[in-house]
Amino acid sequence: MIYNSVIVRGGGDIASGTIQKLHRSGFKVLVLEIEKPTCIRRKVAFSEAVYNGKTVIEGIEAVLIREKAEIISAWEEDVIPVAIDKEGKLIDIIKPYVVVDAILAKKNLGTNRKMAPITIGLGPGFNAGKDVDVVIETMRGHNLGRLIFHGFALENTGLPGEIGGCGKDRVIYSPCDGRIKNLKVIGDIVQIGEVVAIIEKEEVKSKVMGIIRGIIRNESIVSKGLKIADIDPRITELKNFNTISDKARNIGGGVLEAILFLRNTIKL
Repeated sequence: MIYNSVIVRGGGDIASGTIQKLHRSGFKVLVLEIEKPTCIRRKVAFSEAVYNGKTVIEGIEAVLIREKAEIISAWEEDVIPVAIDKEGKLIDIIKPYVVVDAILAKKNLGTNRKMAPITIGLGPGFNAGKDVDVVIETMRGHNLGRLIFHGFALENTGLPGEIGGCGKDRVIYSPCDGRIKNLKVIGDIVQIGEVVAIIEKEEVKSKVMGIIRGIIRNESIVSKGLKIADIDPRITELKNFNTISDKARNIGGGVLEAILFLRNTIKL
């Protein structure tokens, strides 16, 4: 086991708040991703390294790796390694001190307490004390980032949190199955009713005025109901699309707290 090593399953924008926090705090972080991530806040998701070979978020670089030796090299160079490993096979090989399930699938896809001395799950789907050691609350509100040692996080409501007075209307979902052609990019300002993308000849329009802070990768194959874009109605917050969100930072702080708390109670 490599002391101070953390494997984070998932490299989306919420997961990246945790990845950044742990990396800056001195942990050796390895990110496991699927072959074709579908994150929309791509400017602040380490999963983008899967497509581009590398990505940089707030000055921190992540690189795509394919062999174990490259993981060690990345850590020595103070870079975050990202591997395509849906099943988590590298967990048995690396034997990390901590495993964090940040997939945010709303259900447990296989993470268990046997994977590492410390195991942490983000959001619904994990039974703290049974599936993992601790669960971090991911629902916006008073308990966001709270550590749960027994039981579950709050169930997913299916409703996006409010930003700038806008809730469900700020998030755009695919109206059909097909390949998406983006007409707008992250950082563009859109008006109400403006077309942001086309899917199989069907126009996808914004319901609010604001900044596109996230949109799925152009030419992606999407399914009906998939979240494909996110509009921030706060025009004054133009730089936000390039920085980690308050929610992701809060959850990342909860993960760091959980690790520091639990490692004082564990005898290796």
